[in-house]
Amino acid sequence: MDDLHSNIALALAIAASTYSADSTAVTIDRLGHESLEIALNIGVGGITFSGTNKIEFVLTHSDDDNTYTAVTDTDMLGVSGITNGIIKALVAAHAAANVYRFGYKGGKRYLRLVADFSGTHGTGTAIAACAILGCPMIAPVANQA
Repeated sequence: MDDLHSNIALALAIAASTYSADSTAVTIDRLGHESLEIALNIGVGGITFSGTNKIEFVLTHSDDDNTYTAVTDTDMLGVSGITNGIIKALVAAHAAANVYRFGYKGGKRYLRLVADFSGTHGTGTAIAACAILGCPMIAPVANQA
């Protein structure tokens, strides 16, 4: 059996919580890893989403952790039609919890994922996200338990 555990690391992207407003950006540093996957966990929608009352998940990247630009289709795997870095948008009812994954193939060292809320959100939505860092330059990767 192959050993995935020794060849990945995890980094927080969006802290697990029930949100009704924008999440705080957390910097993900890819140093020492050649690949990255975003795992986005979204609970049942606190409201019925629409084109006005929505959540957009925006991914940006940077070479220097100072100047961030939006990712595009050429930077990502598993998603297309990216505009302004939006890799996932909740614009219709989200009746069941689900997990989504997005592969990053861009060449920048730093990334940030933000849940960007628009409209009125009287009831929050449970959200969490982590970055799975793979293809380490030095393995095995230290335990994170």
